[in-house]
Amino acid sequence: MSVMTRSKNVRLSIANQAGMTLIELLVALAIGSFLMIGAVQVYNQSRQAFIINESIARVQETAQFAMDTIEADLRMASNWGMHSRGTAVEGRSIIGNANPNSLAAPATCGANWALDLARPVDGNNDAYGLACPAVGTAGAQANSDVVTTRRATVTPTALTPGRLQIQSTRIQGALVDNGLMPTGFTVADSETHDLLVNSYYVSAPSAQTAGVLIPGVPSLRRKSLGVAGGAATITDQEVAPGIENMQLQLGVDVDEDNTVDRYVNPGDAILTPGAAGFIPGSRVITARIWLVVRGVTTELGIRDNVNYAPAGVALGTYSDSFRRMQVSKTILLRNART
Repeated sequence: MSVMTRSKNVRLSIANQAGMTLIELLVALAIGSFLMIGAVQVYNQSRQAFIINESIARVQETAQFAMDTIEADLRMASNWGMHSRGTAVEGRSIIGNANPNSLAAPATCGANWALDLARPVDGNNDAYGLACPAVGTAGAQANSDVVTTRRATVTPTALTPGRLQIQSTRIQGALVDNGLMPTGFTVADSETHDLLVNSYYVSAPSAQTAGVLIPGVPSLRRKSLGVAGGAATITDQEVAPGIENMQLQLGVDVDEDNTVDRYVNPGDAILTPGAAGFIPGSRVITARIWLVVRGVTTELGIRDNVNYAPAGVALGTYSDSFRRMQVSKTILLRNART
């Protein structure tokens, strides 16, 4: 092979091994950049969708838990053990005498609070209304109702000194606080049940982390009848943070036909003995609950233009960056029908 032929082959080999040109490199970089930008945008959109869905799920979960907690009490209101007639329980509050048998019932939330068994479902309309103070320096949330339920435990318990309990038969009952069987009752024909009284309210600053109040976070709370140190007492418990407003309306049967004749606000005259519009024999057989639920933390860019008006109470729109939702439910009181 000649020198000229070998030189030509070398030049051809070098030409075949030549890399990308500058223009090809720039085109490749541009295409790669567009692909990277697209991938980052898809990631950011997916992450944002996840955050939004997570926030919605948390608000829905809070609403469901709070509603389920209140519903459990409302459904069983007026259960006094072996019967459902609060007026047949000796020792309950009566007009003019909040504690006729001088039971060791705490009265800090009101003289009738623990023993008003004739009103198994009660409340305050658009105000706190309880004698015992709401938790925190900011107190209760404005324009929010209070829901009070009274009932006995579903499962029988043992007679316990210091605890308010109901001894009941099929036709009568008696409140006791000394752990002793009341006169006229026997183990064979009666059962012992603990008295449960809960007042649900919304507190403006009362969400808790490790027992410390978080300012500015509203919360559903309840005042509960319990026992401490061998004596009946009232405790304040957090139920769910993020509940911003609660409304209650009561479905009342006024003619004893086991159907709702009208819905009224708590404290309405037809349910208040001694009031001018009181209707003897009127009974609460359903309850409607509205909750406005708010996220605990703000979300960037969220704007809520909903005009909130639970139960007709005008709360208006909010200009902050919190996610909100409104839920409602009508609950049948299992023990209210005759």
